[in-house]
Amino acid sequence: MSALLKVSGLYGGYYKETVIKDISFEINESDFIGVIGPNGSGKSTLLRLMSRALTPQKGNVLLEGKDILKIGLKEFCRKAAFVSQDPAVNFSFTVLEMALMGRIPYLKRMQQETRQDLSIAENALELTDTLHLRQKQIDELSAGERQRVIIAKALAQEPLILFLDEPTSHLDIGHQIQILDLLKRLNREKNLTIIMVLHDLNLASEYCNRIVLLNEGKIFKEGTPFEVLTYQNIEAVYKTVVVVNNNPINSKPYVVLVSGVK
Repeated sequence: MSALLKVSGLYGGYYKETVIKDISFEINESDFIGVIGPNGSGKSTLLRLMSRALTPQKGNVLLEGKDILKIGLKEFCRKAAFVSQDPAVNFSFTVLEMALMGRIPYLKRMQQETRQDLSIAENALELTDTLHLRQKQIDELSAGERQRVIIAKALAQEPLILFLDEPTSHLDIGHQIQILDLLKRLNREKNLTIIMVLHDLNLASEYCNRIVLLNEGKIFKEGTPFEVLTYQNIEAVYKTVVVVNNNPINSKPYVVLVSGVK
């Protein structure tokens, strides 16, 4: 089976600074991939390079075998959607209006949304359990509700692959589980391919079938949670002592921090 997304010899960063250095890996259809690593390791930069928000300095990213920079922007946005860490909403749009923005790649210039576009946007809101909020203003919502609406907007694009940059940041544990359960359900039921930056190693272990561990802009280890989340790998990259046990519920790796204070 050919990869849905293939990263080859990728270098990239900002201005003359190179953050990502010679990264290569593949993402298959229906993968749920977590990108982890310490602050400054290049997680968000890698995501931006793969989602065309940044242009590589060297190397390429292929989507369905085609260089993403050679795909028309509208076509690319029909295949890939991006949810940023802190999505800026500068105007007081309604929830339904936000979801309908996901249909922009399918519209011609100045074209109004059709009934089909409305149906797809409402379905995306229903999937994220926010349809009942459709007439509310986005700035009236809680952090968890707002994040679900932003994900609904991305789903309204009907993408093959969804990129998310720390979608659970600033959320309490209840909202974190709510968001990640939603993504896992979409991954299983809709075959949506997901690649997501996470700080929490235990959430990565719980939800992802594969993990990419970055260190200093390079892949330190890539594989299943069992292969990546060993105490040796974590201590080498994060420079802190941990204990890795098996989660008593599902036997997946569970990372326990060890205090340096006696």
